[in-house]
Amino acid sequence: MSSSAAGTSSKPRAASSQPSETSSKRKRGVFQKELQHMMYGFGDDPNPLPESVALMEDIVVEYVTELVHKAQDIGSQRGKLSVEDFLYLIRKDLPKLNRCTELLSMNEELKQARKVFESDEEKLRKVFEVDETVEG
Repeated sequence: MSSSAAGTSSKPRAASSQPSETSSKRKRGVFQKELQHMMYGFGDDPNPLPESVALMEDIVVEYVTELVHKAQDIGSQRGKLSVEDFLYLIRKDLPKLNRCTELLSMNEELKQARKVFESDEEKLRKVFEVDETVEG
């Protein structure tokens, strides 16, 4: 018997019919509405079976949890977790990588637009304050 036979693998057993530790501890149904919409968008019934939605939620939560744990392992080498850790993990899945980079660049554009909007709004507020003091 080797020490690896004790089941110390870091990978979860995908074929297990029992719910994983994380799925039994977490609040279920949190993403139900979003998943129903996504399932419909990908060709499912407008009102999919609750069992199907629950299964999809388990799969999604398990995937995201596993991805975050892997990213934490990578980030712990540097001492912090960053977006690049996630991009590194999905680097071989080009559609995901392209979508992530697209969303990140859109997020940056939105941040810049909000910054400009807030500064313009503040300038307008100052102009109106000056106008009110002149008229009053």
